[in-house]
Amino acid sequence: MHSHQKRNFMALRRIILFSLGALLMLPAIPLAGSTLTASSAQGQRPAEKRQKQVTQHNGRWMAGDFHQHTLYTDGSFSINEVISKGFHFGLDWQANSEHGGTSRWNEDKIYWDDPSLGVLFLGDPTFSDGHRLMWRWQNLRDYAYPKILALRAAYPDKLIASGLEWNIPGHEHCLVGIISSDGQAISDFEYMFDHQDQDTSRGLPKRNGSGSPLQILCSREHGHRDAVAAAAWLQANYPHTSWLIPAHPERLRSYDIAHFRDLNNAAPDVAFGFEGIPGHQKAAIRGDYSIQSDGDGTYGGAGWYTAQVGGLWDALLGEGRVWSVFANSDFHNTTRGFWPGEYARNYTFVQDRNDDNRYSLEELVDGLRSGNSFCVLGDLIDGLDFNLQGRGGLAFMGQTLKAAQGDRLLVTIRFRSPAFNHHNDPVRVDHIDLIAGDVTGRIDPQDRSAYCRATNRSARVIARFSKSDWKEDKTGWKTIEYSLDNIDKDRYFRLRGTNLGLGITDKTDEEGNPLRDSLRDLSSNSPEDAWADLWFYSNAIFVDVHAASGFPPS
Repeated sequence: MHSHQKRNFMALRRIILFSLGALLMLPAIPLAGSTLTASSAQGQRPAEKRQKQVTQHNGRWMAGDFHQHTLYTDGSFSINEVISKGFHFGLDWQANSEHGGTSRWNEDKIYWDDPSLGVLFLGDPTFSDGHRLMWRWQNLRDYAYPKILALRAAYPDKLIASGLEWNIPGHEHCLVGIISSDGQAISDFEYMFDHQDQDTSRGLPKRNGSGSPLQILCSREHGHRDAVAAAAWLQANYPHTSWLIPAHPERLRSYDIAHFRDLNNAAPDVAFGFEGIPGHQKAAIRGDYSIQSDGDGTYGGAGWYTAQVGGLWDALLGEGRVWSVFANSDFHNTTRGFWPGEYARNYTFVQDRNDDNRYSLEELVDGLRSGNSFCVLGDLIDGLDFNLQGRGGLAFMGQTLKAAQGDRLLVTIRFRSPAFNHHNDPVRVDHIDLIAGDVTGRIDPQDRSAYCRATNRSARVIARFSKSDWKEDKTGWKTIEYSLDNIDKDRYFRLRGTNLGLGITDKTDEEGNPLRDSLRDLSSNSPEDAWADLWFYSNAIFVDVHAASGFPPS
């Protein structure tokens, strides 16, 4: 075993015991033909196969949410009600993603063991409060998936996916979706890898964090190795039709940057982002992020990993990882959360790759993986075109633009806000920040100090744009153009915008950074507070600079 290594987050961060053979070397694990691959060499650029050129043509922007709960687990409404509300609020796609483990009743809130249902229970018997529970693997396959099929028929112009809020071994929660022709794949995944699924009745391997030889000392990292094995299983079996998105990652301090790097290394086509803006945005403690969370709360509704300039997200981008930030409702009930699409949403550019004038779930996953997405609160904006242009061409979010040392690049930001949001408030962007950081390449997992470092000191706001900096056309689109002169190193660029000015009491500091939402009172949030504090975040565009350009003289 390695010696204990202190984390660089805060005093409350646990000391984690690393295993030399399993964690650092990540050996192959024979699950359904999967293998864990070694990480990329230090300094390597992102895999070119994940850098396919995406144009803003032959496709459309689609709004969606992929974290919500129904009566099948711990939600207060049926799956029909939740999905229909999401589409009422303008979403184009949704994924039903709720907890693994067990399910106590059906969507009509009737216990599964009620004789009127005539349920044939599968798996090892398990009970709670005198009622037999159904394992979620059975519920996902035999009840939730058929319901999703019925909803697809009811909403033929929308996309609905089957997902899971995975009780991820070694951590807390993670969103997983698998696009397949039936519910078997997501059912198998839940059975094999969900930490709360203790059923042993099926002939499938269990890698869900149970059975650590040193349970007290090693349970977290033992569980994390199983989480990496699960990611590798998705990469091996569903590399283009699945996703793995850590949910509300700061909430219980259960993830650190090394964990994200491990997951992305093991499954680069599947583990491509996290839920940087959690749900529960109208709870008394915004996002349910108390002082037990990394960062001690949310910041303008976003988690600390996203909100901190030069923090964890920037550290991942600084390696050249196409790592996206998503926002979801995490809807359970109307007391603590907004309906899907009512307040938080993701916009993703989805290409019609087969030119059939229709959009499939597979094409949606391609869009999510591409990085050409942005997330927004309170409909601060409902349209964004962010690109970089130079002699090397044109690049959108998630892409890499080739440039030569000394080149001039043009940043174009076009955005649009609706006249009113779902709170019937007029919407206005106060300013947009252009944030940039250096890209120095992938970090070798053997360099534990660097691999566990969650900062990028080069990241900073390099330009701020307000009303005087943009031009508005007759359709309401506002355009900003900004020149980047004498580009001299590999970099990335991302955006954040808000309806708030600088130095707003309890909201922003003098530099425009969001302040901790629980700064005054741990129970100070309300729906009105959330609607008054709006932000959006774009994903990053990368620039790859070469000393010898190969371009004609300018």
